[in-house]
Amino acid sequence: MAGAGAHDGFGPCLVWLRQDLRLADNPALAAACASGRPVLAVYVLDDETPGPWVMGGASRWWLHGSLAALQRAYADRGGALILRRGRADDVLLALVRECAVAEVHWSRCYEPFAVARDARLKAALVEAGVTVESHNASLLHEPWTLRTGAGGPFKVFSPFWRAALAAGPVATPKPAPGRIPAPDSLPPSADLNDWRLLPTRPDWAGGLRSAWTPGEDGAQARLGAFLSEALSSYAAGRDRPDRLGTSRLSAHLHFGEIGPRQVWAAIETFVHAHPEAQSGADKFLSELGWREFAAHLLFHFTDLPSQNWRSAFDDFPWAPDETAITAWQRGETGYPIVDAGMRELWTTGWMHNRVRMIVASFLIKDLLVHWRRGEEWFWDTLVDADLANNAAGWQWVAGSGADAAPYFRVFNPVTQGAKFDPGGAYVRRWLPELAGLPDKHVHAPWEAPPGVLDDAGVRLGRTYPAPIVNHAQARVRALAAYKQLAGAA
Repeated sequence: MAGAGAHDGFGPCLVWLRQDLRLADNPALAAACASGRPVLAVYVLDDETPGPWVMGGASRWWLHGSLAALQRAYADRGGALILRRGRADDVLLALVRECAVAEVHWSRCYEPFAVARDARLKAALVEAGVTVESHNASLLHEPWTLRTGAGGPFKVFSPFWRAALAAGPVATPKPAPGRIPAPDSLPPSADLNDWRLLPTRPDWAGGLRSAWTPGEDGAQARLGAFLSEALSSYAAGRDRPDRLGTSRLSAHLHFGEIGPRQVWAAIETFVHAHPEAQSGADKFLSELGWREFAAHLLFHFTDLPSQNWRSAFDDFPWAPDETAITAWQRGETGYPIVDAGMRELWTTGWMHNRVRMIVASFLIKDLLVHWRRGEEWFWDTLVDADLANNAAGWQWVAGSGADAAPYFRVFNPVTQGAKFDPGGAYVRRWLPELAGLPDKHVHAPWEAPPGVLDDAGVRLGRTYPAPIVNHAQARVRALAAYKQLAGAA
Protein backbone atom coordinates (compact mmCIF):
# COMPACT_ATOMS: atom_id res chain seq x y z
CA MET A 1 0.00 0.00 0.00
CA ALA A 2 2.53 2.59 -1.12
CA GLY A 3 1.90 6.11 -2.34
CA ALA A 4 3.82 7.47 -5.29
CA GLY A 5 6.41 10.20 -5.30
CA ALA A 6 9.25 10.62 -2.81
CA HIS A 7 10.02 13.99 -1.29
CA ASP A 8 13.04 15.77 -2.80
CA GLY A 9 16.34 15.65 -0.96
CA PHE A 10 17.64 13.16 1.56
CA GLY A 11 15.06 13.72 4.26
CA PRO A 12 14.44 11.27 7.09
CA CYS A 13 12.08 8.33 7.08
CA LEU A 14 9.30 8.76 9.65
CA VAL A 15 7.83 5.79 11.52
CA TRP A 16 4.48 6.54 13.13
CA LEU A 17 4.01 4.13 16.02
CA ARG A 18 0.54 3.26 17.35
CA GLN A 19 -0.29 -0.28 18.43
CA ASP A 20 3.11 -1.66 17.44
CA LEU A 21 5.26 -0.63 20.39
CA ARG A 22 8.09 -3.08 19.76
CA LEU A 23 11.32 -3.43 17.81
CA ALA A 24 11.14 -7.06 16.68
CA ASP A 25 8.82 -8.09 13.83
CA ASN A 26 7.79 -4.49 13.27
CA PRO A 27 7.59 -4.18 9.46
CA ALA A 28 7.16 -0.40 9.51
CA LEU A 29 10.34 0.06 11.53
CA ALA A 30 12.16 -2.55 9.45
CA ALA A 31 11.20 -0.79 6.21
CA ALA A 32 12.37 2.55 7.59
CA CYS A 33 15.72 1.10 8.67
CA ALA A 34 16.12 -0.50 5.24
CA SER A 35 15.46 2.79 3.45
CA GLY A 36 18.98 4.04 4.00
CA ARG A 37 17.61 7.24 5.48
CA PRO A 38 17.80 8.48 9.05
CA VAL A 39 14.83 7.14 11.02
CA LEU A 40 12.53 9.46 12.93
CA ALA A 41 10.11 7.51 15.15
CA VAL A 42 7.12 9.28 16.67
CA TYR A 43 4.22 8.36 18.93
CA VAL A 44 1.27 10.77 18.97
CA LEU A 45 -1.14 10.80 21.90
CA ASP A 46 -4.37 11.54 20.06
CA ASP A 47 -7.31 12.07 22.41
CA GLU A 48 -9.41 13.76 19.70
CA THR A 49 -9.81 11.34 16.81
CA PRO A 50 -11.20 8.34 18.79
CA GLY A 51 -14.22 10.29 20.03
CA PRO A 52 -15.99 8.20 22.70
CA TRP A 53 -13.26 5.57 22.45
CA VAL A 54 -10.47 7.72 23.82
CA MET A 55 -8.11 5.56 25.84
CA GLY A 56 -9.35 4.67 29.33
CA GLY A 57 -7.53 5.06 32.63
CA ALA A 58 -6.03 1.58 32.93
CA SER A 59 -4.86 1.62 29.31
CA ARG A 60 -3.20 4.99 29.83
CA TRP A 61 -1.29 3.56 32.77
CA TRP A 62 -0.08 0.72 30.55
CA LEU A 63 0.81 3.11 27.72
CA HIS A 64 3.12 5.09 30.01
CA GLY A 65 5.10 1.99 30.89
CA SER A 66 5.19 0.76 27.32
CA LEU A 67 6.45 4.06 25.91
CA ALA A 68 9.06 4.40 28.65
CA ALA A 69 10.38 0.93 27.81
CA LEU A 70 10.35 1.65 24.08
CA GLN A 71 12.23 4.93 24.49
CA ARG A 72 14.97 3.06 26.31
CA ALA A 73 15.05 0.37 23.62
CA TYR A 74 15.39 2.97 20.85
CA ALA A 75 18.17 4.76 22.73
CA ASP A 76 20.05 1.47 23.19
CA ARG A 77 20.17 1.12 19.40
CA GLY A 78 21.16 4.67 18.63
CA GLY A 79 17.66 5.86 17.84
CA ALA A 80 15.15 8.17 19.47
CA LEU A 81 11.39 8.06 19.99
CA ILE A 82 9.73 11.47 19.69
CA LEU A 83 6.51 12.10 21.60
CA ARG A 84 3.85 14.52 20.38
CA ARG A 85 0.28 15.19 21.44
CA GLY A 86 -2.76 16.31 19.46
CA ARG A 87 -4.87 15.36 16.49
CA ALA A 88 -2.60 12.81 14.85
CA ASP A 89 -3.06 13.74 11.20
CA ASP A 90 -2.41 17.42 11.96
CA VAL A 91 0.60 16.61 14.14
CA LEU A 92 2.15 14.31 11.55
CA LEU A 93 1.65 16.67 8.62
CA ALA A 94 3.32 19.41 10.63
CA LEU A 95 6.19 17.11 11.60
CA VAL A 96 6.69 16.06 7.97
CA ARG A 97 7.05 19.72 7.00
CA GLU A 98 9.19 20.56 10.01
CA CYS A 99 11.73 17.78 9.33
CA ALA A 100 11.48 17.56 5.49
CA VAL A 101 10.42 13.94 5.81
CA ALA A 102 10.70 11.92 2.60
CA GLU A 103 8.97 8.67 3.59
CA VAL A 104 6.35 7.71 6.17
CA HIS A 105 5.66 4.20 7.41
CA TRP A 106 3.05 2.96 9.86
CA SER A 107 1.39 -0.26 10.98
CA ARG A 108 -2.28 -0.50 10.17
CA CYS A 109 -5.02 -0.13 12.78
CA TYR A 110 -8.54 -1.38 12.19
CA GLU A 111 -10.80 0.77 14.37
CA PRO A 112 -13.23 2.70 12.13
CA PHE A 113 -11.96 6.11 13.28
CA ALA A 114 -8.36 5.02 12.63
CA VAL A 115 -9.14 3.69 9.15
CA ALA A 116 -10.80 6.98 8.17
CA ARG A 117 -8.03 9.12 9.67
CA ASP A 118 -5.27 7.09 8.03
CA ALA A 119 -6.92 7.38 4.62
CA ARG A 120 -7.13 11.17 4.99
CA LEU A 121 -3.54 11.41 6.13
CA LYS A 122 -2.20 9.18 3.37
CA ALA A 123 -3.97 11.23 0.70
CA ALA A 124 -2.55 14.47 2.10
CA LEU A 125 0.98 13.06 2.32
CA VAL A 126 0.94 11.64 -1.20
CA GLU A 127 -0.34 14.98 -2.51
CA ALA A 128 2.64 16.59 -0.78
CA GLY A 129 5.02 14.26 -2.60
CA VAL A 130 5.82 12.04 0.36
CA THR A 131 6.13 8.27 -0.06
CA VAL A 132 3.70 6.47 2.27
CA GLU A 133 3.52 2.79 3.10
CA SER A 134 1.36 0.98 5.66
CA HIS A 135 2.11 -2.48 7.02
CA ASN A 136 0.48 -5.35 8.89
CA ALA A 137 1.97 -5.76 12.35
CA SER A 138 -0.96 -6.88 14.48
CA LEU A 139 -2.90 -9.61 12.64
CA LEU A 140 -2.14 -12.96 11.08
CA HIS A 141 -4.49 -12.12 8.21
CA GLU A 142 -5.83 -8.76 7.07
CA PRO A 143 -9.62 -8.48 7.47
CA TRP A 144 -10.20 -8.08 3.73
CA THR A 145 -8.21 -11.17 2.72
CA LEU A 146 -10.56 -13.79 4.21
CA ARG A 147 -13.92 -14.10 2.44
CA THR A 148 -16.80 -16.53 2.44
CA GLY A 149 -17.61 -18.58 -0.64
CA ALA A 150 -20.13 -15.90 -1.55
CA GLY A 151 -17.43 -13.24 -1.34
CA GLY A 152 -18.60 -11.52 1.85
CA PRO A 153 -17.16 -11.23 5.35
CA PHE A 154 -17.44 -14.10 7.78
CA LYS A 155 -20.12 -13.94 10.48
CA VAL A 156 -19.43 -17.27 12.21
CA PHE A 157 -16.13 -18.14 13.85
CA SER A 158 -15.65 -21.79 12.84
CA PRO A 159 -15.64 -21.27 9.06
CA PHE A 160 -13.61 -18.09 9.56
CA TRP A 161 -10.91 -19.98 11.42
CA ARG A 162 -10.92 -22.84 8.91
CA ALA A 163 -10.35 -20.27 6.16
CA ALA A 164 -7.57 -18.64 8.17
CA LEU A 165 -5.80 -21.95 8.73
CA ALA A 166 -6.15 -22.79 5.03
CA ALA A 167 -4.78 -19.41 3.92
CA GLY A 168 -1.19 -20.58 4.03
CA PRO A 169 1.61 -20.56 6.58
CA VAL A 170 1.98 -17.66 8.98
CA ALA A 171 4.83 -15.36 7.97
CA THR A 172 8.08 -15.85 9.86
CA PRO A 173 8.66 -13.01 12.34
CA LYS A 174 11.68 -10.80 11.72
CA PRO A 175 14.28 -9.87 14.34
CA ALA A 176 14.71 -6.40 15.78
CA PRO A 177 17.09 -4.06 13.91
CA GLY A 178 20.55 -3.97 15.43
CA ARG A 179 20.82 -0.23 14.92
CA ILE A 180 18.27 2.54 14.36
CA PRO A 181 19.97 5.47 12.61
CA ALA A 182 18.71 8.74 14.07
CA PRO A 183 18.84 12.12 12.27
CA ASP A 184 21.70 14.44 13.23
CA SER A 185 19.23 16.77 14.92
CA LEU A 186 15.94 15.78 16.50
CA PRO A 187 12.74 17.79 16.64
CA PRO A 188 11.37 18.72 20.07
CA SER A 189 9.66 15.95 22.00
CA ALA A 190 7.13 16.02 24.81
CA ASP A 191 8.20 14.68 28.18
CA LEU A 192 6.30 11.45 28.87
CA ASN A 193 5.71 12.46 32.49
CA ASP A 194 4.02 15.66 31.36
CA TRP A 195 1.25 13.60 29.76
CA ARG A 196 0.09 12.55 33.25
CA LEU A 197 -0.89 9.08 32.13
CA LEU A 198 -0.24 7.72 35.61
CA PRO A 199 -2.82 8.23 38.37
CA THR A 200 -1.74 10.33 41.34
CA ARG A 201 -4.63 11.49 43.52
CA PRO A 202 -5.69 8.86 44.22
CA ASP A 203 -3.02 6.46 43.01
CA TRP A 204 -5.16 3.45 42.19
CA ALA A 205 -2.46 1.65 40.20
CA GLY A 206 -0.67 -0.26 42.97
CA GLY A 207 -2.25 -3.54 41.91
CA LEU A 208 -1.39 -2.89 38.29
CA ARG A 209 2.27 -2.28 39.14
CA SER A 210 2.36 -5.57 41.05
CA ALA A 211 0.73 -7.55 38.24
CA TRP A 212 2.28 -6.26 35.03
CA THR A 213 5.50 -5.27 33.27
CA PRO A 214 4.53 -3.25 30.18
CA GLY A 215 6.95 -3.29 27.27
CA GLU A 216 8.52 -5.67 24.79
CA ASP A 217 10.72 -7.41 27.37
CA GLY A 218 7.72 -7.90 29.63
CA ALA A 219 5.77 -9.43 26.74
CA GLN A 220 8.54 -11.88 25.93
CA ALA A 221 8.87 -12.86 29.57
CA ARG A 222 5.11 -13.41 29.81
CA LEU A 223 5.13 -15.57 26.68
CA GLY A 224 8.05 -17.63 27.96
CA ALA A 225 6.34 -18.27 31.28
CA PHE A 226 3.13 -19.32 29.54
CA LEU A 227 4.92 -21.76 27.27
CA SER A 228 6.83 -23.44 30.07
CA GLU A 229 4.13 -23.39 32.74
CA ALA A 230 0.70 -23.51 31.16
CA LEU A 231 0.55 -24.32 27.44
CA SER A 232 0.51 -28.10 27.83
CA SER A 233 -2.52 -27.96 30.14
CA TYR A 234 -4.16 -24.95 28.48
CA ALA A 235 -7.15 -26.81 27.02
CA ALA A 236 -8.34 -27.79 30.52
CA GLY A 237 -6.72 -25.07 32.61
CA ARG A 238 -7.85 -22.00 30.68
CA ASP A 239 -11.28 -22.02 32.35
CA ARG A 240 -9.90 -22.10 35.90
CA PRO A 241 -9.50 -18.62 37.40
CA ASP A 242 -7.96 -20.18 40.51
CA ARG A 243 -4.93 -21.22 38.43
CA LEU A 244 -2.40 -19.41 36.26
CA GLY A 245 -3.63 -21.27 33.21
CA THR A 246 -3.91 -18.51 30.59
CA SER A 247 -1.29 -16.54 28.68
CA ARG A 248 -2.17 -13.07 30.05
CA LEU A 249 -0.75 -11.70 26.78
CA SER A 250 -3.83 -9.69 25.82
CA ALA A 251 -2.53 -6.23 26.79
CA HIS A 252 0.88 -6.93 25.28
CA LEU A 253 -0.86 -7.93 22.04
CA HIS A 254 -3.15 -4.90 22.05
CA PHE A 255 -0.28 -2.44 22.39
CA GLY A 256 1.81 -4.41 19.94
CA GLU A 257 4.62 -5.16 22.36
CA ILE A 258 4.45 -8.61 20.83
CA GLY A 259 2.80 -9.62 17.57
CA PRO A 260 0.70 -12.67 16.73
CA ARG A 261 3.33 -13.93 14.27
CA GLN A 262 5.84 -14.03 17.12
CA VAL A 263 3.41 -15.88 19.37
CA TRP A 264 2.57 -18.36 16.62
CA ALA A 265 6.22 -19.06 15.85
CA ALA A 266 7.12 -19.48 19.52
CA ILE A 267 4.30 -21.97 20.04
CA GLU A 268 5.27 -23.98 16.96
CA THR A 269 8.86 -24.14 18.18
CA PHE A 270 7.77 -25.18 21.66
CA VAL A 271 5.43 -27.90 20.39
CA HIS A 272 8.16 -29.26 18.13
CA ALA A 273 10.24 -29.86 21.26
CA HIS A 274 7.25 -30.84 23.43
CA PRO A 275 4.74 -32.79 21.30
CA GLU A 276 2.57 -33.43 24.35
CA ALA A 277 1.63 -29.74 24.27
CA GLN A 278 -0.10 -30.03 20.88
CA SER A 279 -3.69 -30.10 22.13
CA GLY A 280 -3.11 -27.11 24.39
CA ALA A 281 -1.41 -25.29 21.54
CA ASP A 282 -4.28 -25.95 19.15
CA LYS A 283 -6.77 -24.58 21.66
CA PHE A 284 -4.69 -21.51 22.40
CA LEU A 285 -4.16 -20.73 18.73
CA SER A 286 -7.92 -20.91 18.19
CA GLU A 287 -8.29 -18.32 20.96
CA LEU A 288 -5.82 -16.19 19.04
CA GLY A 289 -8.20 -16.83 16.16
CA TRP A 290 -11.07 -15.25 18.12
CA ARG A 291 -8.93 -12.11 18.39
CA GLU A 292 -8.57 -12.18 14.60
CA PHE A 293 -12.30 -12.77 14.18
CA ALA A 294 -13.14 -9.76 16.35
CA ALA A 295 -10.91 -7.54 14.19
CA HIS A 296 -12.53 -9.00 11.07
CA LEU A 297 -15.99 -8.16 12.42
CA LEU A 298 -15.08 -4.62 13.44
CA PHE A 299 -13.50 -3.86 10.07
CA HIS A 300 -16.56 -5.03 8.15
CA PHE A 301 -19.25 -3.97 10.64
CA THR A 302 -18.07 -0.61 11.91
CA ASP A 303 -21.04 -0.04 14.24
CA LEU A 304 -20.16 -3.11 16.32
CA PRO A 305 -19.09 -1.09 19.42
CA SER A 306 -22.23 1.04 19.49
CA GLN A 307 -25.11 -0.82 17.82
CA ASN A 308 -26.65 -4.25 18.17
CA TRP A 309 -25.15 -6.40 15.42
CA ARG A 310 -28.52 -8.16 15.28
CA SER A 311 -31.13 -5.44 14.93
CA ALA A 312 -33.82 -7.56 16.61
CA PHE A 313 -32.19 -6.59 19.90
CA ASP A 314 -32.98 -2.93 19.34
CA ASP A 315 -36.35 -3.57 20.97
CA PHE A 316 -35.02 -5.42 24.01
CA PRO A 317 -36.79 -4.25 27.22
CA TRP A 318 -33.77 -3.22 29.26
CA ALA A 319 -34.48 -2.24 32.85
CA PRO A 320 -31.33 -0.56 34.17
CA ASP A 321 -31.06 0.02 37.91
CA GLU A 322 -28.25 2.45 38.71
CA THR A 323 -27.89 1.15 42.25
CA ALA A 324 -27.44 -2.38 40.93
CA ILE A 325 -24.98 -1.20 38.27
CA THR A 326 -22.87 0.49 40.95
CA ALA A 327 -22.94 -2.69 43.05
CA TRP A 328 -21.74 -4.66 40.02
CA GLN A 329 -18.93 -2.19 39.32
CA ARG A 330 -17.75 -2.31 42.94
CA GLY A 331 -17.96 -6.07 43.31
CA GLU A 332 -20.82 -5.88 45.82
CA THR A 333 -23.54 -7.96 44.16
CA GLY A 334 -23.58 -10.67 46.83
CA TYR A 335 -22.54 -13.33 44.29
CA PRO A 336 -18.92 -14.22 45.15
CA ILE A 337 -17.64 -15.26 41.71
CA VAL A 338 -19.06 -12.05 40.21
CA ASP A 339 -17.67 -9.86 42.96
CA ALA A 340 -14.26 -11.55 42.89
CA GLY A 341 -14.00 -10.87 39.16
CA MET A 342 -14.97 -7.24 39.46
CA ARG A 343 -12.49 -6.67 42.28
CA GLU A 344 -9.74 -8.42 40.32
CA LEU A 345 -10.54 -6.06 37.45
CA TRP A 346 -10.40 -2.95 39.63
CA THR A 347 -7.18 -4.02 41.34
CA THR A 348 -5.17 -5.41 38.41
CA GLY A 349 -6.85 -4.00 35.29
CA TRP A 350 -7.51 -7.53 34.08
CA MET A 351 -9.99 -10.34 34.58
CA HIS A 352 -9.89 -14.02 33.74
CA ASN A 353 -11.84 -14.71 30.55
CA ARG A 354 -14.22 -17.27 32.07
CA VAL A 355 -15.08 -14.75 34.78
CA ARG A 356 -15.54 -12.02 32.15
CA MET A 357 -18.33 -14.12 30.66
CA ILE A 358 -19.89 -14.71 34.09
CA VAL A 359 -19.89 -11.04 35.12
CA ALA A 360 -21.15 -9.96 31.70
CA SER A 361 -24.00 -12.46 31.80
CA PHE A 362 -24.90 -11.24 35.30
CA LEU A 363 -25.05 -7.60 34.24
CA ILE A 364 -26.98 -8.24 31.03
CA LYS A 365 -29.28 -11.09 31.99
CA ASP A 366 -29.66 -10.99 35.77
CA LEU A 367 -29.84 -7.19 35.95
CA LEU A 368 -31.23 -6.48 32.43
CA VAL A 369 -28.62 -3.78 31.83
CA HIS A 370 -27.63 -2.93 28.24
CA TRP A 371 -24.35 -4.51 27.19
CA ARG A 372 -22.95 -1.08 26.30
CA ARG A 373 -22.82 -0.14 30.00
CA GLY A 374 -20.56 -3.10 30.65
CA GLU A 375 -18.53 -2.45 27.54
CA GLU A 376 -17.90 1.14 28.67
CA TRP A 377 -16.83 0.05 32.17
CA PHE A 378 -14.43 -2.51 30.78
CA TRP A 379 -13.07 0.09 28.36
CA ASP A 380 -11.98 2.29 31.25
CA THR A 381 -10.77 -0.38 33.65
CA LEU A 382 -9.05 -2.99 31.45
CA VAL A 383 -5.35 -2.72 30.62
CA ASP A 384 -6.15 -4.84 27.53
CA ALA A 385 -9.12 -2.72 26.41
CA ASP A 386 -9.41 -3.37 22.68
CA LEU A 387 -12.31 -1.99 20.68
CA ALA A 388 -12.85 -5.09 18.56
CA ASN A 389 -12.45 -7.66 21.33
CA ASN A 390 -14.45 -5.66 23.86
CA ALA A 391 -17.41 -5.04 21.56
CA ALA A 392 -17.46 -8.55 20.12
CA GLY A 393 -17.23 -10.12 23.57
CA TRP A 394 -20.04 -8.11 25.12
CA GLN A 395 -22.32 -8.65 22.15
CA TRP A 396 -21.50 -12.37 22.20
CA VAL A 397 -22.72 -12.68 25.80
CA ALA A 398 -25.77 -10.50 25.13
CA GLY A 399 -26.78 -12.68 22.19
CA SER A 400 -26.92 -9.64 19.93
CA GLY A 401 -23.58 -10.25 18.21
CA ALA A 402 -22.06 -12.48 15.56
CA ASP A 403 -21.93 -16.19 16.35
CA ALA A 404 -23.30 -15.21 19.76
CA ALA A 405 -24.23 -17.33 22.74
CA PRO A 406 -27.89 -18.45 22.54
CA TYR A 407 -30.28 -16.17 24.38
CA PHE A 408 -31.31 -18.94 26.77
CA ARG A 409 -27.74 -19.37 28.01
CA VAL A 410 -27.83 -17.54 31.34
CA PHE A 411 -24.79 -18.23 33.47
CA ASN A 412 -25.65 -19.33 37.00
CA PRO A 413 -23.01 -17.59 39.12
CA VAL A 414 -23.19 -20.21 41.87
CA THR A 415 -22.77 -23.28 39.67
CA GLN A 416 -20.17 -21.50 37.51
CA GLY A 417 -18.19 -20.67 40.63
CA ALA A 418 -18.43 -24.20 41.99
CA LYS A 419 -17.39 -25.70 38.64
CA PHE A 420 -14.46 -23.45 37.76
CA ASP A 421 -13.29 -22.40 41.24
CA PRO A 422 -14.13 -25.62 43.09
CA GLY A 423 -11.93 -24.97 46.09
CA GLY A 424 -12.88 -21.32 46.30
CA ALA A 425 -9.26 -20.14 46.01
CA TYR A 426 -10.11 -17.42 43.48
CA VAL A 427 -13.01 -16.10 45.56
CA ARG A 428 -10.96 -16.15 48.75
CA ARG A 429 -8.12 -14.25 47.09
CA TRP A 430 -10.32 -11.34 46.01
CA LEU A 431 -12.94 -11.53 48.76
CA PRO A 432 -10.91 -12.05 51.93
CA GLU A 433 -14.02 -11.38 54.01
CA LEU A 434 -15.26 -14.82 52.87
CA ALA A 435 -11.95 -16.62 53.44
CA GLY A 436 -13.22 -18.48 56.50
CA LEU A 437 -16.19 -20.09 54.77
CA PRO A 438 -15.98 -23.80 53.94
CA ASP A 439 -15.81 -24.77 50.26
CA LYS A 440 -19.43 -25.92 50.37
CA HIS A 441 -20.69 -22.41 51.04
CA VAL A 442 -18.06 -20.07 49.61
CA HIS A 443 -19.99 -19.55 46.35
CA ALA A 444 -23.39 -19.14 48.05
CA PRO A 445 -22.83 -17.74 51.55
CA TRP A 446 -26.54 -16.94 52.00
CA GLU A 447 -27.20 -20.69 52.03
CA ALA A 448 -24.79 -21.29 54.92
CA PRO A 449 -26.30 -22.01 58.37
CA PRO A 450 -26.03 -19.12 60.84
CA GLY A 451 -23.44 -20.99 62.90
CA VAL A 452 -21.20 -21.47 59.86
CA LEU A 453 -21.44 -17.78 59.04
CA ASP A 454 -20.64 -16.87 62.63
CA ASP A 455 -17.61 -19.16 62.72
CA ALA A 456 -16.34 -17.56 59.48
CA GLY A 457 -16.95 -14.03 60.73
CA VAL A 458 -19.42 -13.37 57.92
CA ARG A 459 -22.42 -11.15 58.57
CA LEU A 460 -24.55 -10.91 55.45
CA GLY A 461 -25.50 -7.34 54.72
CA ARG A 462 -22.66 -6.11 56.94
CA THR A 463 -19.29 -7.70 56.16
CA TYR A 464 -20.50 -9.03 52.79
CA PRO A 465 -23.67 -8.06 50.91
CA ALA A 466 -26.69 -10.26 50.52
CA PRO A 467 -27.52 -11.02 46.86
CA ILE A 468 -28.92 -7.94 45.13
CA VAL A 469 -31.13 -10.13 42.95
CA ASN A 470 -32.55 -13.64 43.12
CA HIS A 471 -30.82 -15.45 40.25
CA ALA A 472 -33.61 -17.96 39.63
CA GLN A 473 -36.20 -15.21 39.38
CA ALA A 474 -33.86 -13.04 37.30
CA ARG A 475 -33.33 -15.90 34.88
CA VAL A 476 -37.07 -16.31 34.35
CA ARG A 477 -37.40 -12.54 33.80
CA ALA A 478 -34.52 -12.51 31.31
CA LEU A 479 -35.84 -15.45 29.30
CA ALA A 480 -39.26 -13.82 29.11
CA ALA A 481 -37.68 -10.62 27.82
CA TYR A 482 -35.61 -12.47 25.22
CA LYS A 483 -38.58 -14.43 23.97
CA GLN A 484 -40.35 -11.16 23.16
CA LEU A 485 -37.77 -10.47 20.47
CA ALA A 486 -38.47 -11.62 16.96
CA GLY A 487 -35.52 -13.69 15.83
CA ALA A 488 -33.75 -13.69 19.20
CA ALA A 489 -33.53 -17.44 19.12
